[in-house]
Amino acid sequence: MLKFHNTLSDKLEDFRPLREGEAGFYFCGPTVYDYAHIGNFRSMIFADILRRYLKFKGYRVTHVMNITDVEDRIIARSQERGVTIDEYTAQYIEALWEDFDALGCERPDIVPRATRHIPEMVALIKRLLESGHAYRSDGSIYYRISSFPQYGKLSKINFAGNIVGGSERVDSDRYDKEDARDFALWKAPKTPDEPAWDTEIGRGRPGWHIECSAMSMKYLGETFDIHAGGIDLIFPHHENEIAQSEGATGKPFVRYWLHAEHLKVEGETMSKSRGNYYTFRDLRARGYRPEGIRYLLLSVPYRKQLNFTFDALRAAEKTVESLRDFHLRLAEARTEPGSNPEVRAAAARAAEAFEAGMDDDLNTSVALAAIHTLTHEVNPVLVCGSLREDDKRDLLALIERFDSVLNIFGKPEREMLDSEIQALIDERQEARRRRDWARADEIRNYLAERGIILEDTREGVRWKRR
Repeated sequence: MLKFHNTLSDKLEDFRPLREGEAGFYFCGPTVYDYAHIGNFRSMIFADILRRYLKFKGYRVTHVMNITDVEDRIIARSQERGVTIDEYTAQYIEALWEDFDALGCERPDIVPRATRHIPEMVALIKRLLESGHAYRSDGSIYYRISSFPQYGKLSKINFAGNIVGGSERVDSDRYDKEDARDFALWKAPKTPDEPAWDTEIGRGRPGWHIECSAMSMKYLGETFDIHAGGIDLIFPHHENEIAQSEGATGKPFVRYWLHAEHLKVEGETMSKSRGNYYTFRDLRARGYRPEGIRYLLLSVPYRKQLNFTFDALRAAEKTVESLRDFHLRLAEARTEPGSNPEVRAAAARAAEAFEAGMDDDLNTSVALAAIHTLTHEVNPVLVCGSLREDDKRDLLALIERFDSVLNIFGKPEREMLDSEIQALIDERQEARRRRDWARADEIRNYLAERGIILEDTREGVRWKRR
């Protein structure tokens, strides 16, 4: 039985979705003011594992991940560059998907952008005004925390007294408020040139928290199964989402809250001031491979803190290389008909251990241990050439099952030699000379699938490994 640690109850609970056989979940995606860092991607890979394992268990999954494309940093930086917020964020949204794909994540089913859902936010704010949960002040609209007695039930924080902020992403809102704890639902422009929308509740822009409530409920309903994100979002963001969503609907908002722990770098909090702040692109520029980065980021269960070190990353790359070598040798092994009872038993134990680990709140370390135990047990059989045909077929199918969740093995293909690559490039150049564009594109696409990227320059064709 699949179980999750629910932040709301602080207990390990059986997963029982609202609709049998279906699972809907919302993941708080990035704010696209810059390139995503490895802490962002640890959370996104956790969401990818969640999505994949729900599918592994047979659920029809609806995965929603928002993109926050309007907030103070985006506004400030776009104005500094003299471009619109859409023009500013476009480069980082494109980069996000490039990095997302490179890390082997499946794209969410629905990716709503905040700026494309202003009407839904306005409608939700109107409901809160009508029910007395919200009020106007100095052109802005605030949520009245005192109107929601259950405020704090997610974070378990005692809210006696005035608590302002709670996250670097919270605007302290220098407007007149009834209570310092109240938070902005709708912000009046601070300057005439600040991006704003003309709506029936006034000119302005949404607060951060209302964005996720409006978008998640639009696509998943007023009550849905799972809401996931980083642990730093518990307060105030997710606490505020609960207050405004349940204040508007009178219904439970989310049934299971899942939160991924922080990532540290060499034992310290990642920050630009410490010089230990890394984007995925920084690591790629240093020559590290996406599959190694993915392995490291998923190797520790999501609720445990991960200490990112370059020694650990190099070890992760070697581990992935070893697993892929095992997969390739297995795929290429010559076999005789039949089955070996010991190999069959090892595969059954691995399948059971893998699923037991993942059922236990997505314990990826247990799942990986099951895979490594299997490779250690099967390797001697491969070395002595005694693998049987039925076992080979079943083992390859089992690895495919494992990889549908973890996506670390990849296709069992030998890495291309430089001479092979150059021969195909020469053939492509000849095809281009003959204006055989179909063959030229076919070769480019084939090489891209094998991790070889071609760049046509004035000096000729250059290639590099992805």
